[in-house]
Amino acid sequence: MTDEPAARKATLRDRMRLIRDAMPPEERARRARLIEDRLLGLNEFRAAGMVLLFYSFGSEVTTGAIAEHIMDEGKQLFLPYLTPQGMEAAEVLPGDPLLPSGYGPREPSRRHPLDPGEVDLVVTPGLAFDRRGFRLGYGGGYYDRYLSRVRPETTRIGLAYSAQLVDRVPEEPSDQQLHLVVTDSETVDCRTPD
Repeated sequence: MTDEPAARKATLRDRMRLIRDAMPPEERARRARLIEDRLLGLNEFRAAGMVLLFYSFGSEVTTGAIAEHIMDEGKQLFLPYLTPQGMEAAEVLPGDPLLPSGYGPREPSRRHPLDPGEVDLVVTPGLAFDRRGFRLGYGGGYYDRYLSRVRPETTRIGLAYSAQLVDRVPEEPSDQQLHLVVTDSETVDCRTPD
């Protein structure tokens, strides 16, 4: 096989989609509330003033209530959007309309890109995560390229159902590690070895 990590990633993506999609909607909602509570209780989250959050779709951990909490707390909420050059993020204010995208999540209607060096915390989606902080996204590499542009001290958090935590995500040199993975059953600190 010429591209072994890519092939292993594709297989894992298919398996994790099936696992996540098989979870009954009410169970996903229950677990998403547990994840939300864990995230909102983190010191790193409470200390952040500028938060880049993903807009959930499909069977992902829902982020709508998290977005509302960010704005209610007076923090600045940023959502990602795609351009021909890659992923950027723009601020979303209460009442701002969001635009549908061709790939699932909604995007900010006002597209004034945030300097990635200013963001305090990035909350990422993914299909699988491991305890080392590697994540398996959807295959476009958008988050990895964006995370390579943030400050080293910017906190990077993945949100996942506990079933999405795997022994090892196949990694490639361009993959960026997360600091924390928040699930419905635990918060994994990837900055410290087991």
